[in-house]
Amino acid sequence: MGSAGTNVMPVFIDDFASRAGLSGTGAGLVGAVQLTATAVVTLLFAARAARTGRVAMARLGLVLTAFAAAWVAVADDPVMLLLTNVLLGAAIGLVYAAATAALAAVENSDRAASVAVAGTVAVGALMIMVVPVANEQWDGAGFLVLAVCCLPAWFLVGRLPDSPVAVVTEQQDGRPSAVLLLGTAVLWTITQGTWAYASVLGREYTGLDTTTVSVVLAVSSVVALAGAVAGTPAARRFGRLRSMVVFIVVEAVAMAVVVISGEPVLFIAAAVVWQACQLAVLVQMVAAAAVLDRQGGGSRR
Repeated sequence: MGSAGTNVMPVFIDDFASRAGLSGTGAGLVGAVQLTATAVVTLLFAARAARTGRVAMARLGLVLTAFAAAWVAVADDPVMLLLTNVLLGAAIGLVYAAATAALAAVENSDRAASVAVAGTVAVGALMIMVVPVANEQWDGAGFLVLAVCCLPAWFLVGRLPDSPVAVVTEQQDGRPSAVLLLGTAVLWTITQGTWAYASVLGREYTGLDTTTVSVVLAVSSVVALAGAVAGTPAARRFGRLRSMVVFIVVEAVAMAVVVISGEPVLFIAAAVVWQACQLAVLVQMVAAAAVLDRQGGGSRR
């Protein structure tokens, strides 16, 4: 649920454009505002997520997400759409902060990252297919789907580690370098920004219709789970830095093909490779963050 905004953004942007009469740029702005709100709230609550009470924090975020998603669903003008997406992004940020902190608190962070990414991709792929169908029945209904998903999530987050781990090794200082943080920010800005327009690119440059593009994106996300599976063993065999560099380079090439190719077959193949490499990098980044800080956020000192 914390990743719902980023993973399902391609079809959300289509909904913004059709419902409020926005241009591609205007719809992208609404999406960017939502994602920015998620990022800011995640950062602001990272220290709070490092302490006891993550389950309550995640559940509060889910309640707010359901409320905000329902409000976005009925917004019918650009200003209201923008404001409601600020609230939605902030609510998702609470969920994301709590959940990612909990991932860092488990004993086997690599395995936890792989399982979490796999679950996220499966739910995201399902939503990419369901949301456009719901929107065809009624503009904005896709956000009601998002709101409904908060209900099972409310029960599931009860199993999250609610407290920081008791023992922390002295060798870990919990402070990643500024270069690492900046590089991570740039990488995900580029990849998620392009992913948000994947549906538009598929329609305008390959001639695929909306339904076909949604299926392609959903299938590519599921098939790309191979990347999540391959990420951890690749890091163990070749080293985390070396394997991440290879995955990022291949991902960049695949993204370029998605953007410039007008052939449906190339678009589909490149989308799968892109998502596979992105998931491999994501698993390694989550695991690396967990190694740096077993409390799930904040400094241990």
